[in-house]
Amino acid sequence: MKLLTLNTHSLQEEHYAQKLEQFVEVVLQLQPDIIAMQEVNQSISAPYADTQLLEGFFPCSAKPAGIRMDNHAAQLAARLRAGGLDCSWTWVCAKIGYDKYDEGLALFSLNHPLITAEAFYISGCRDYRNWKTRKALGICIDGCTDWFFTVHMGWWQDEEEPFAAQWERLDGALSSKKDTASKIWLMGDFNSPAEFSGQGYDYIVNSGWYDTYQLAQTRDNGITVRGCIDGWRSFTESETMPDGMRMDHIWCSKPVSVQSSSVIFNGVNGPEVSDHFGVLVTSKGPDIQNKRRIYL
Repeated sequence: MKLLTLNTHSLQEEHYAQKLEQFVEVVLQLQPDIIAMQEVNQSISAPYADTQLLEGFFPCSAKPAGIRMDNHAAQLAARLRAGGLDCSWTWVCAKIGYDKYDEGLALFSLNHPLITAEAFYISGCRDYRNWKTRKALGICIDGCTDWFFTVHMGWWQDEEEPFAAQWERLDGALSSKKDTASKIWLMGDFNSPAEFSGQGYDYIVNSGWYDTYQLAQTRDNGITVRGCIDGWRSFTESETMPDGMRMDHIWCSKPVSVQSSSVIFNGVNGPEVSDHFGVLVTSKGPDIQNKRRIYL
């Protein structure tokens, strides 16, 4: 089983159209089973999506999703279908980003149809106009009792929305699923560099979660952010790592067999398509029948 996570930065990216096509090309080659994405946005002024663009979409609630034509997840799904790969996907918005985007999270299954999707707040703030509002998004897929979640966490030092409080809400919400799920996979941008001792990364480890990077039989340096990016510009150079930070992670609720963990979309292993790099983990997957559909 292949799991991929990426903070996409999506419409904010320079040369967005080119980077979207580059991302699609790599995904078509790798065909990960699950794709977890953060900062998945759409223009608040764009027209609403037509029925064709919503093919494969699975809503995470009864409330209309309000997906628009330039929605990054919808455009990705359309290109994957055009490339011959069927997919099921879901998206939820959490807040207004940069005063012009509906910004949220997305999950894709390229192997099995979605059967359940849910979203909930992990921030204390629930104001859609507040950029610190945060949600988690999760799915179950056909024939499997695992849950797959994507998150974009806040910062350890944030006085209004500290990481610890968000993590306690998230971990608490997932605790009830640990009794029924085979495993829970938690993927995303945690804004918690593994290099920063005594902060968010250690907090997750001490909560009983397993870092697939550390479990992997083979792995690279794990660096997913290089330089100073949005959200980290207020920190001094002494508080960041000169060689980069490993802040995008894939966690599992149980110790599992992980063959490899590699950074992709970093300019070496695939083109750079965002201000974050992606993480690709290959693990022993659930014992389910392969239902991948390829259109020729």
